[in-house]
Amino acid sequence: MATLGRLSRRVIATSLSGHLRHHRNHKLLLLGRRSLATEAQSAIKESPDRVKWDYRGQRQIIPLGQWAPKVAVDAYVAPNVVLAGQVTVYDGASVWNGAVLRGDLNKITVGFCANVQEKCVVHAAWSSPTGLPAETLVDRYVTVGAYSLLRSCTIEPECIIGQHCILMEGSLVETNSILEAGSVLPPGRRIPSGELWAGNPARFVRTLTHEEIKEIPKLATAVNDLANAHFSEFLPYSTVYLEVEKLKKSFGISI
Repeated sequence: MATLGRLSRRVIATSLSGHLRHHRNHKLLLLGRRSLATEAQSAIKESPDRVKWDYRGQRQIIPLGQWAPKVAVDAYVAPNVVLAGQVTVYDGASVWNGAVLRGDLNKITVGFCANVQEKCVVHAAWSSPTGLPAETLVDRYVTVGAYSLLRSCTIEPECIIGQHCILMEGSLVETNSILEAGSVLPPGRRIPSGELWAGNPARFVRTLTHEEIKEIPKLATAVNDLANAHFSEFLPYSTVYLEVEKLKKSFGISI
């Protein structure tokens, strides 16, 4: 029994010493790595010739081949909007935050005083299965609600497209009409002038009153006025306003 006890004590002592030695070696290895990393970091010095780029996340205007988006001088396009290819935004129009207008296959037009609101996706196919024009037209005084999807459709002047609507290829919304929020207009479907449609698929609900028709361009004008307020604060060159504030402080001009 005494011999067995001595043997067991030797085995335990040997295993403990081995474990301690392994732990000590691991700590020395970590310390060596840290010292090497510290030396490397101190050895690396930033070049004074290095260009400090202003990274703004994404390009707003994306030319494709011979086509480049055209934006009127007084049109408001939010900083994080993407315009690609054959896109034209006319005077007084506004395209709001997060919208994507992708004219890589066909033309997209946003008319005078029209507005395409937040997170809308506007696209155009090569051709329309209905034989109608495949380009996408959002005509003057049209309001397109947020999160809507427009693809190769035509929206005539003075219409309202509610939020979360889907307008498919060849669909047509005639002047002075309203499509309620969440509606889906199937390919080739036509909404006649002066009517209210809703549903999935969209169906006729009723004829609009004269007072409701008069309110349609007023809504577009109100959005245009709001866009002008945003436009006055919009700076296309990212954080340049910080430099302006520094200059004002240096000249003693109150901000």
